[in-house]
Amino acid sequence: MAPATAGPVRVEHLVTSGTFSLDGGTWDVDNNVWIVGDDREVLVVDAAHDADAIAAAVGGRRVVAIVCTHAHDDHVDAAPALADRTGAPVLLHPDDLELWKLTHPDRAPDGDLADGQELAVAGATLKVLHTPGHCRGAVSLYAPALGTVFTGDTLFAGGPGATGRSFSDFPTIIESIRERLLTLPPETVVRTGHGDNTTIGDEAGHVEEWIARGH
Repeated sequence: MAPATAGPVRVEHLVTSGTFSLDGGTWDVDNNVWIVGDDREVLVVDAAHDADAIAAAVGGRRVVAIVCTHAHDDHVDAAPALADRTGAPVLLHPDDLELWKLTHPDRAPDGDLADGQELAVAGATLKVLHTPGHCRGAVSLYAPALGTVFTGDTLFAGGPGATGRSFSDFPTIIESIRERLLTLPPETVVRTGHGDNTTIGDEAGHVEEWIARGH
């Protein structure tokens, strides 16, 4: 446990802008970057677009890891540069390695994420939940002591992530949400890869509606 002088564990939020490219298309996007930690050390969730901006938000704190919720280019494009600046390892679920190589063919992640793995930062624990569907290696990070889950592009305010592109599958993402996310406490705050926060309770009543819409 970090000493009291390190301050309380907290979640900080940064929005970075860039593009997302896949299957021959490119779109402008704004991404949520999450920084979890205290005044001494942090963990970065999704190093998107701008390593300089993320490094500035981190300041002089030690980065224990750069965690990728999945390997779409808008979530990992700044990860190697941030790793070079901070010395932190880049962690990715191995099922997304093929997707990662589309963006970084000459630089592998530094470590694997596995379902049930626990990541420690500033006395807090983030549990890795493998939540495929948006892509094969998508993960969510559940921090029970903070009452929050980082879902990347698996679950948003209003529904599941997109499944109309390569490496994705709609029935799989629905199963991931039902079995891995909606079983969390309803008050759990959902911090997403894009857009606004929501809660597990707010999303739990909409599963059948999502299925009917057939995302």
